[in-house]
Parts: sequence; structure tokens; C-alpha cells
Amino acid sequence: MPNPTTATKPPLWEVQRARLESFGKAQVNFDLERTAEYTAENGWRIDDYEIELPSEQPGPPAEHGPWQAGQQILRNYTFPPSDLITGIFVPDAPLENRTMVLRAQFLFFTFWFGVRIGGVTDERRTLPDGTQEQVWGYNYRTLEGHFERGQIEFTIHKNLSTGRVVFHIHAFSQVGRIRNPFYWLGFRLFGRPLQRRFAHESLRRLREQVDEMLRTGASANRASDAAVALPAGALPPQ
Repeated sequence: MPNPTTATKPPLWEVQRARLESFGKAQVNFDLERTAEYTAENGWRIDDYEIELPSEQPGPPAEHGPWQAGQQILRNYTFPPSDLITGIFVPDAPLENRTMVLRAQFLFFTFWFGVRIGGVTDERRTLPDGTQEQVWGYNYRTLEGHFERGQIEFTIHKNLSTGRVVFHIHAFSQVGRIRNPFYWLGFRLFGRPLQRRFAHESLRRLREQVDEMLRTGASANRASDAAVALPAGALPPQ
């Protein structure tokens, strides 16, 4: 018979249910009506990063091809470096307006931040050269309590004429209000390098996961489904 004192291993989203519910009530910490003003000239950081993925034949995205693999990885949020950022969310919640808890780790510190998806992109665009591309992705926005304020967008693009597939990251951000002076100093010193590390490692990891899915035919797992080991007899927080 199973030992009744042996604890189960609940997924992250169950362990962090209280934080998810709390951030679900939080507001975005910047003015969504003024995004046109969020430029480098006005003191905002504007970032664009891109990596090329395996190409496809011209035409609509192929079933089980690189574009669809990238889409699944984005949806499941498994591409960020897990030693830096882990995204936690209720698996069955709709992607649109999804609230996520981000567990950020640096040195011996762990921070918990809230973000919310503000829009999902699923469209065909005409490029300057007249060709078209299929684009899918989403953005998320920082919530009250985050050390930053801003938005980051992740998109997968396929040129329908050439078959070229790329993963693109676009963000605007600014240091938010940090009451703890020790954290404020640390974020001023290390925040920008960590932003760049997040972006570059996310590009690399998504490419690696796409390659693995194409090679093995496996599906991408959700970061929130990872099990958390608890001591014997312990119960997950409610």
C-alpha cells in the first residue's frame, strides 16, 4: 500500500495558486493609453532580438513544421532560461488575458512578479517587398509590484514566399518603483545585463526546442506543469 505520509508532487501552478489569485487582481503598472510616448528619447529601453529557425517550403505553415513548433513552445512558455525566469500559470486558462507569476532568480535571491497577456497576434502581414508573412505570438505586460514597467512581445514569423521562419522579441521597458534601496541598487546594476541574458538565452532555447521537436516529434511541455517535490507529510499551500 502507498505510504500515507508520502507527499504528492503538485505542479507549480497549484503550489503558487495564492500568488496567481493575488496577481489576477493587480493592475498593469503603466499607462496603456500612452504607449506611443514610450520611446528611447523619452527614457524607455527599446529592444529587438531575432533568431532564424529551420525554414519550410513556401506557402502556409506546414503541419508539425518549425513555425507550428515555435507556436507551441511560445504558448507553453518553456523557452526562457529556467535558472533565471520560470513562468507559472493555470494550464487550462485561455491564453488571452492569461495572468502569469514569474519566478525570477538571481544569485541567492528569488523574486515573484506578476504579468498579464495583453494581446494575441494571429495574422497575415504584407512586408515592404510585397511578400506576405504569417505571424503568431503574444505580448505580456508588467503588473503592480514588478521592478520594471513595460511590455514584451514574442512572435513567430513565416515568409510565405521564401519559407523563412524567424522568432522575434520586441520590448519597451523602464525601471519601475522599487521601495527597497538594496533591491533598487541591485536592479540598477544588474537589471540591464539580465534583460539581455533573458533575451539571448530565450532565442537560443526556443531554437533548440524547435530542433528537438522536429527531430523527435515530441510535444512541448508547459513550464507550469513541472512538479515540485514536497517534504513527506507536507501539503501544498492553498
